Amino acid sequence: MTPEGRALLLEGAAELGLKLAPEQVEQFGHLLALLTQASAQMNLTALRGERDILLKHFVDSLTCLRGGWLDGGQRVLDLGTGAGFPALPLAIVQPRLQIVPLDATRKKVEFVERTAQALGLENVHPLTGRAESLGRDPQQRERYDRVVTRAVAALPVLAELALPFLRVGGLLVAQKGPLTPEELEAGTRAAAEVGGQVRVAEPFTLPLAGDARTLVVIEKTASTPERYPRREGVPNRKPLFWQAT
Repeated sequence: MTPEGRALLLEGAAELGLKLAPEQVEQFGHLLALLTQASAQMNLTALRGERDILLKHFVDSLTCLRGGWLDGGQRVLDLGTGAGFPALPLAIVQPRLQIVPLDATRKKVEFVERTAQALGLENVHPLTGRAESLGRDPQQRERYDRVVTRAVAALPVLAELALPFLRVGGLLVAQKGPLTPEELEAGTRAAAEVGGQVRVAEPFTLPLAGDARTLVVIEKTASTPERYPRREGVPNRKPLFWQAT
């Protein structure tokens, strides 16, 4: 990480109320190097420049700490983790979290696992699989305090895929871009259908980049009916209460 990149990371974190320790900055620098190296060999991220990775992967991942929803020693599932976002930045900044990065693509999960080991992140426990199947697995269903997602799908899809993993009283913390009233309404109805209630839909801008973001928090208020999630592929093809344009 260049000195300019280091300053950028520290400033972006500070705008979120986070003061990174020197060893955490070093871990982010190592993560940057590993991600850049691996992305040259496989399709992990479309972002290549240091500034974009620092702001649009690292700092963006940390925005789900807004509001204190992830405070404490929570068991967290990162649904659709991809190259490890937001899981890896969260694990660096919040070592008390026990984080399970989940993705259906094995090579991405293997990268996250290798990277977590290289960074000394003992609180990261990667998992390969489809949310539709694992959401029905007794070892995974209703076992998590929090589910985080970052730019994964429309809100009704997220509600159906994420809420089965949550214990009653747990929270889905979804990082999204601009949210239309239609998507929020459909997401609210879908959440109610699968045992949840939208608590927060907060627009904000990504520090230093200015990109529009929305943080959506859905509380699991009742057990998810056994019929959810539907079989593989159906939630995305036929989202609950939502006709995407």
